Amino acid sequence: MAEKAMPSINMEALEESLHRLSKKPGVKAWLMLDRTNGAVLKTNGQISAVRPARSINNKTSLPSPTGGSFSTDVNANTDNETHAAQELASMVWSFLSTAGSLVDEIDSEDELKLLRLRTKKQELVIVPEVKYLLVVVHDTPPV
Repeated sequence: MAEKAMPSINMEALEESLHRLSKKPGVKAWLMLDRTNGAVLKTNGQISAVRPARSINNKTSLPSPTGGSFSTDVNANTDNETHAAQELASMVWSFLSTAGSLVDEIDSEDELKLLRLRTKKQELVIVPEVKYLLVVVHDTPPV
């Protein structure tokens, strides 16, 4: 299923890169979202430790990908982890859409390549790719 959804991506190389990313010092978690609708395709780490789920019956959560998930990682998580990932994905999707609109308003021939959101506690790095969005949450390095 995933290979049909993402034909231009070498799945083995992608899996290896994501595995290496998970092992980097300071990386708390990462999410891979569908580029078309923001659905959570894959997660790693404890999303609920980064941002606990606020509501199990979240009406604003994004849909699951059509035809199942990118891998079994999302299904293996607890309900709380799944909801936390969906809520974070929804917030990131909204943030990315707003930032993309800003870039488009400034220069319609330009495009968004990377977003970094740094707080006192952590940093979110959002990388929009052709078929997916990669969101990495890591510790904020000391200044």
